[in-house]
Amino acid sequence: MRRRLPAAALALGIVLALLAAAPALAAGYRYWSFWDGAAGGQWSYATQGPSLARPADGSVQGFRFAVSKDAAAEAAKPRAAADFEAVCGATAPAEGRKRVALVIDFGVQADAPTGEVVPQEAPRTACAQVAPEATTAEALAAVAKPLRYNSAALLCAISGYPQHGCGEQIAETGAAEASAGSSAEPSGSAPGGGPSAGLLVGIAAVAALAAAGVWQSRRRRR
Repeated sequence: MRRRLPAAALALGIVLALLAAAPALAAGYRYWSFWDGAAGGQWSYATQGPSLARPADGSVQGFRFAVSKDAAAEAAKPRAAADFEAVCGATAPAEGRKRVALVIDFGVQADAPTGEVVPQEAPRTACAQVAPEATTAEALAAVAKPLRYNSAALLCAISGYPQHGCGEQIAETGAAEASAGSSAEPSGSAPGGGPSAGLLVGIAAVAALAAAGVWQSRRRRR
């Protein structure tokens, strides 16, 4: 029975490490999510950023500002349908240009940064007529300036909204965990990019329990 103690101690330490590394509260981010229009007016979470995506003529691209998870299944979608005809139907095709329908949803007041007001409650739509090689970011700039990006090329503001902040992490209580202007960080990282405090505590627990197991094992052999 005693011979099993070091292994049991190590296993317990690993469990403690995993628990400590997990965030105490599920958190989301206040940010502009980017969406591709899909069949039937639906939306699918974009797999590329707007500065890399090059939509084809007849595409629909959506943006939604909200506090939500940075994941396809949990992020808040634009509240208008991805309907190209509804947005660009009145814009005649032009030679050497493509039409991209844009749906820009500024979200709800509850998700607005402190001291700011949502520019409009209903989603805004616009038909951008741009060069064939234009990116979504260029199409967006053609109809919804000013845009604001951070140093990591994260889209922070559309039409000047919001005026401050960029992808800050928000706890379930609604309190911002990162200062305005910071970019969203992975849940397992501290703002500086190193391991989180919980992870360090868990590693320390593993080390301490493993050392205790080794000491006990040596004591029995004396």
